[in-house]
Amino acid sequence: MKRLRHLLVLPAVMFLAVTVASCGGVVRTGEAPAAGATPASPSARGQTFESDVELARELTEAYWKQTFAANGRTYRPVASFVPYRGEDGPDCGGEPSVPNNAFYCPAGHFIAYDETWMRKLYNEMGDGSVYVIIPHEFGHAVQAQLTNDFRLNVERELQADCYAGGTLSALVNGGALQADPGDEDELLMNLAAAGDPTDDWLRPDAHGTAVQRQAVFAKGYNQGTAAC
Repeated sequence: MKRLRHLLVLPAVMFLAVTVASCGGVVRTGEAPAAGATPASPSARGQTFESDVELARELTEAYWKQTFAANGRTYRPVASFVPYRGEDGPDCGGEPSVPNNAFYCPAGHFIAYDETWMRKLYNEMGDGSVYVIIPHEFGHAVQAQLTNDFRLNVERELQADCYAGGTLSALVNGGALQADPGDEDELLMNLAAAGDPTDDWLRPDAHGTAVQRQAVFAKGYNQGTAAC
């Protein structure tokens, strides 16, 4: 996938099927418009890994800024957005970063990502990886501002997946990302690849199985971030 395309959720089984195309790039109109707004004519953007990463960051933060404002709150942008490679990433509250990862650090209110790892996903699985991972990590930044209380880590992770689906839906429906027919399954494949092998919710690093992650992403896409 080199161009984010039409997303179709099959609600009977809460199963996400994503329609994508094999070439091109994500397009934008500027700031993320509210869902239902009339989009301006989009200009080409998102033709490379670097520009897709920046576009995903810009549009996700623009969406949350508008959403917070609509609810009488002020969104606090992340302090920094840090690429790293392998083991040279930033510490978070005294804990070292690890390779092949992306994370939100509440101690410094920043997001960091292993650039080599995410570029590999981008090249092998398409740009859908960027539009799953980055909105997911911003979901954690939103959680920190809403002071949500979670008993289990998996609850936090699945809500971030739901936020990612709701964010992407708003961007597509609002015209910030263009929806067109294309090939299927790219976002589904990215979510499946990130799923836990077993349904052990008590693990401190549990994120949810592939089916669980797909289902909550679909819930966010169908119902919006308010349903998360």
